[in-house]
Amino acid sequence: MTFHEDASRIRKDNAPLNFSVLRRLFLNLLDKDKTVRGSVAMKRYRAGLDNNYLLQVIAAI
Repeated sequence: MTFHEDASRIRKDNAPLNFSVLRRLFLNLLDKDKTVRGSVAMKRYRAGLDNNYLLQVIAAI
């Protein structure tokens, strides 16, 4: 529940499935990242604040 999926209002057509795939992908990328120590929630928070860290996590693909 890192992304507050229960509060999501995405319910039409294929959008729920598409966003669940994106959430799972990003959670796996955050979990795989070893440059910063901490929980996945803290890594997610840092990625939201620091664009360089976000690009570093995304580039790990």
